[in-house]
Amino acid sequence: MVYAILTAVTSTRGMTLKRHLSLLAQGSICWGLFFVAGLPRYYLQHKPWVLGVGCTLLTVAIALLAIAVLQRSSPERRMQRAIWISFYFTVPLALYDTLYCAVYLGWGIFFPLIYWFLTIFYLVPWLLFPPIAWLLNRSRP
Repeated sequence: MVYAILTAVTSTRGMTLKRHLSLLAQGSICWGLFFVAGLPRYYLQHKPWVLGVGCTLLTVAIALLAIAVLQRSSPERRMQRAIWISFYFTVPLALYDTLYCAVYLGWGIFFPLIYWFLTIFYLVPWLLFPPIAWLLNRSRP
């Protein structure tokens, strides 16, 4: 699987500037929707167990979405697509959360602990998309 990931990352086939910008826009819109959904206190108004259940359900939904999206990709581009989706749905979102929570709200370096329910989703796509791409490629005839 590590070889498949390294090959996908170094390959420049299939990822045009337009596709990069499209994924960046999709990730940014996703963050914006979750931002609005979390108002007025960016989810801190909910009990921790409610956030835990929500995170679990969201992780299952992301896994199902990963399967649906990656099945539509050709096997040759599946891992590359998984890597780029993981990147654009984690790195920019982590940056946005850092700017909002650490800088604007003033939580500083403690924001990942306070907003643990956001922080876990900086890893979830990386733990789901590449392994699912790898498994889908292994299961093809």
